[in-house]
Amino acid sequence: MKSPGDKLTREYPSTLRKLALRFLSFPPTLVNIYILDLLVIGLLLLGVTLGSGWISRLPLSYALIYLVVGIFLGPYGVKLIQLRPDAEFLERLTELVVIISVFGCGLKMNRPFKLWAWQTTARLIGFLMPISIFAIAAFCHWLMGFDWGAAVLLGAILAPTDPVLASEVQLANVKDQDELRFGLTSEGGLNDALAFPFVYFGIYWLKDSNWDNWFKQWVAVDLVWAIASGIVMGILVAKAIVWVDKQVQRFREVDNLMEDFVALSTILLTYSLTELVNGYGFLAVFVAGVTVQASYYHNPKKRIAQLEFTERVEKLLEVGTILILGSLLLVAPMIKYAGEALLVAGLLLFVIRPIGVWISMLGSRIPPPTRWLFGWFGIRGVGSLYYLTYAFGKGLEGEIGERLAWITYIIVVISVILHGISATPLINWYERHIKGTSQDVSPDS
Repeated sequence: MKSPGDKLTREYPSTLRKLALRFLSFPPTLVNIYILDLLVIGLLLLGVTLGSGWISRLPLSYALIYLVVGIFLGPYGVKLIQLRPDAEFLERLTELVVIISVFGCGLKMNRPFKLWAWQTTARLIGFLMPISIFAIAAFCHWLMGFDWGAAVLLGAILAPTDPVLASEVQLANVKDQDELRFGLTSEGGLNDALAFPFVYFGIYWLKDSNWDNWFKQWVAVDLVWAIASGIVMGILVAKAIVWVDKQVQRFREVDNLMEDFVALSTILLTYSLTELVNGYGFLAVFVAGVTVQASYYHNPKKRIAQLEFTERVEKLLEVGTILILGSLLLVAPMIKYAGEALLVAGLLLFVIRPIGVWISMLGSRIPPPTRWLFGWFGIRGVGSLYYLTYAFGKGLEGEIGERLAWITYIIVVISVILHGISATPLINWYERHIKGTSQDVSPDS
């Protein structure tokens, strides 16, 4: 029987014949799969961009769309994503997404550096986050049989609310003064950094149950020094870059096309220099964003341009991260750990966070409907994936590593689905009926 290539050899010129033979060389090679991946991602980006006007009105989040597409491209779909990235690759990818996102959160902060202006944030970070971590840890230890180290580590991994996937509920722009959006934005920017001491605490305890061997070092280095140096470096590096930028532009303006890279350079310099002195880079980058916002207070176009640029980069990286997460999901381990994951997810999303918010908000003037929304919008996502992969890099392994990994993956997927479906209708309801009555503090008060 003659092949298609025999007919092409007789009837077509050599150049066209070579192209056609390459097209007919299926099953697809790795190169063909890569090209098809680019094709699908291009169609996805075009679809969500052109359809954004409709998507924004639907009970759907972009992350939910990316997750479904990732599953479709993975081993249970058309198998176009055949990459099984190791923990280090995922750690670096999620790390980059988070630092860009928390810088954007910092740029949105429009409050003076006064305690009364940040009291909602202080309540969410100072009370709610520790409550969440230790409630999860206690549940996992006493009811699920986790060792205390692993239980605390899982609590710390799941504690951060996500600044990447929560864009629908964050501040819409630098002029937005809404207390709910401000609280959720600042919480997402800060708790991705301030969960780090608890992650270290869980890792140390998992490796060595004798606190005498590491507790003093944890307090001195991982708690006091790392937080303090993160704050100081965030201020110093950002102020230095802003000063240099202003001095240079007195003599010659920077090309408008290249100016947005000032934001990216601020992120990378702040993060790297802070990590070199053993500080928390996430915290430093958030503080840098707040500092840049305050430094360009009289030049709003500059900070708006930087915010728009960082949001575009963040959204692009979000696509890749959630697509990979969708392609990583496997039926067998998800079924194996589904029971534990559903218990932890139900407790975290429906009990611990709502009750923790009410405890944290005692004495505030925030009305009950807004407190319930604070309690519901505890979105888990890229930050949790980062801390999980970071723990793998610090020695988490074996059965306990697999257990923590799949519980985390499943909870992130549940959060993407539930919060992705509910965010738009709940925020629309809030805008119509509650906004304007939820001002616990006002920047002008």
